[in-house]
Amino acid sequence: MSTSETPEAQDAVTETVADTVAETVTTSLAEAATDADREAAAEAAPDAVAVEAPDAVTDRAADTVTDAVTDRAADTVTDAVAIEGRELSPAVVILSGVVGGISLTVGALLAVTSLTGHAAGAWVSPEALSPGLVGAAMAGVAPALFTIGRARVWEEVRSLVLPLAIVLVGLFAVSLLNGGSLQAVRGGPLFLALFSLGWVATLGLLALGAVVCLGAQYRRPAPPAGAARRFVAPLPGWSKPLLAVLGSGWLGIGAGLLAFPAFWGPLVPWTVNRADAQGLGVWALALGVGVLGSLVEDDLARIRPALTAVPAVALATAVVLAVHARAVDWTSGPGASLLALVTGLFATGVSGRWLLARAGSSARTAGPSRKGRPYGPRA
Repeated sequence: MSTSETPEAQDAVTETVADTVAETVTTSLAEAATDADREAAAEAAPDAVAVEAPDAVTDRAADTVTDAVTDRAADTVTDAVAIEGRELSPAVVILSGVVGGISLTVGALLAVTSLTGHAAGAWVSPEALSPGLVGAAMAGVAPALFTIGRARVWEEVRSLVLPLAIVLVGLFAVSLLNGGSLQAVRGGPLFLALFSLGWVATLGLLALGAVVCLGAQYRRPAPPAGAARRFVAPLPGWSKPLLAVLGSGWLGIGAGLLAFPAFWGPLVPWTVNRADAQGLGVWALALGVGVLGSLVEDDLARIRPALTAVPAVALATAVVLAVHARAVDWTSGPGASLLALVTGLFATGVSGRWLLARAGSSARTAGPSRKGRPYGPRA
């Protein structure tokens, strides 16, 4: 191309070179085996432009190419370097996808049925609200489970997968402990009787699968002891006390309902039986573990899937509660506490996603530097 060619032709060359060089550099960043390799690849990005771009590309075009590589390299460094830990097991990805599909289908069935005023759970319930809340939680968490396959390491998804294992094992145990309340045992309608049998069988298989998958995950090599950890988007200091209160609230309520349903069940601001109390307790316990787990991770990039699940669960729960508002004693202490906990859950998810998006935008604006480190601070 001669220097007399039109700006449009130069822009076409610029775009082509930008795509080629950026793809080459970001691939080398993602595949680099060590931190030193990744830093070297990031620092070599401007040099790669000089090698790949023909001499005929103008200075303006070369600057544009460099900017494109810088933006893509910043994204790759954020995703491929800062999140370090055990390689994610394919078994966990498969389990999450299977559970996501089942949760979306069954959860929608339970929630929609509840919204019409019918209790269609696996066990007999005095009101339609409790099985509706279980279904809302199942349907709300499903979309986040489908995103687990995008993660590279276990540490990025464990704040969602560990609570998921608690739900699977816990609901299976609750179903067995309250076997006398199952629709099949109590002589419920044929569809609900068959549904309850399928519920127990499916939960048993998924609970066993969760235990096996977790075992396979922890057999993966762990990072070297004492290895420095890098942060992408550390939790703001002001958020930690709030998360501690929110997580402790859900954890305490869940543990109480699960372990002492005879005492804690009557405190629920609507009518529940033993199976309802313990089933809701399992979900509350899992939510508490997930929220408190975010404090352990202390990095929004490590809880990305959980941040997708939390507001969806809160929103679905709020819809079911709104439809059954007359059945809830909102003037009681437990009613007000429930409203505060659900609101806190939604606010946590929304604010977390916003802070993570802002951190990613800042990383793209800053870009990797030749002399500086494009990573977060060491722990």
